[in-house]
Amino acid sequence: MSKRDYYEILSIGKTATETEIKAAYRKLAIQHHPDKNPDDHTAEEKFKEAAEAYSVLSDPQKRAAYDRFGHQGVGAGAGGAGFNPGFSNIEDIFDLFGFGDMFGGQSGGNSRRTAAQRGADLRYDLEISLEEAALGKEEKLRIPRLETCEVCNGKGTEKGTEPQTCPTCSGSGQTRYQQGFFSVMRTCPTCSGRGQIIKNPCKKCRGAGRIEKEKTLEVKIPAGVETGSRLRINGEGEAGAQGGGSGDLFVVIHVKEHEIFERQGANLYSAAPITFAQAALGAEIKVKTLDGEEDLKIPSGTQTGTVFRIKSKGMPAIGGRGRGDMFVAVTLITPKTLTKEQRKLLEQLAEVEDMDFQDESFMDKVRNIFG
Repeated sequence: MSKRDYYEILSIGKTATETEIKAAYRKLAIQHHPDKNPDDHTAEEKFKEAAEAYSVLSDPQKRAAYDRFGHQGVGAGAGGAGFNPGFSNIEDIFDLFGFGDMFGGQSGGNSRRTAAQRGADLRYDLEISLEEAALGKEEKLRIPRLETCEVCNGKGTEKGTEPQTCPTCSGSGQTRYQQGFFSVMRTCPTCSGRGQIIKNPCKKCRGAGRIEKEKTLEVKIPAGVETGSRLRINGEGEAGAQGGGSGDLFVVIHVKEHEIFERQGANLYSAAPITFAQAALGAEIKVKTLDGEEDLKIPSGTQTGTVFRIKSKGMPAIGGRGRGDMFVAVTLITPKTLTKEQRKLLEQLAEVEDMDFQDESFMDKVRNIFG
């Protein structure tokens, strides 16, 4: 085996910590793994070289001996024909880092595959109006999904029969084959990883153990939801295979755009038109809110674009923690057509507009013109 410096092989310094040693080895193990580099003898040698370096430097006693005496300090057990990094197979190496199934296998040659598998989660996109989002509602949803076959109770076999242990993998769902120096796990081709084979499949589900059905659910949409809100309904996803638990249903909310209101968080924004006379003289107008019309006082001298705040007339917070506010921007409108009386009044106004707008008597003259 290699006589290169172990620290050089792992590209680390002699003061490297245990965590740094593991990280360096993990990087090389993934890069040069034979399963990712089939028929590449150079990659296989580099993988074994990294494993040899790790087996020494990860052991405090071996590392101390190596630091003091070099390769001779760790003896033949660390290299050559006697090389044994302390792992029985490749899965043991990757189990050290918590990713033993990264390459499709389960660690340990004697482990048996668990047949039960959790069902898939489902997603349902629900579109509602702004008013419905403000008040909350109950909605009936029709969910297509896989449910446990009631004939075979999810076994997939005819009544009175049972699944049989796969003879190829002995129920583990995986087969092991030798690739050079290493033993690699693959999904069993006979049972497709289930660990069992069905000789007499159920006629209802054809051996799948699950059938497609549609279920109607009543879902309560809480007040205050917004686009992107997700409601999780436990156990209403697809049924699990081989007796596994059901997945969950996630209802994703989409709130339609409103013709009047614009929403920003819990606050609502809208616009209200006012006339020149209302802006100049002041007025009280009615504006629309989610709760109906609301009186809004416009002070004299209001400029176009001025924003007024109406407290607690916005959207409710989820959980009943108060409400946002309503913000109304007033916009001055100019009439496209005028009556004779309107034109006469505006002509009178035009006569005094040339005056200094800072003149305190200006507004009094405007009031007199409009009565």
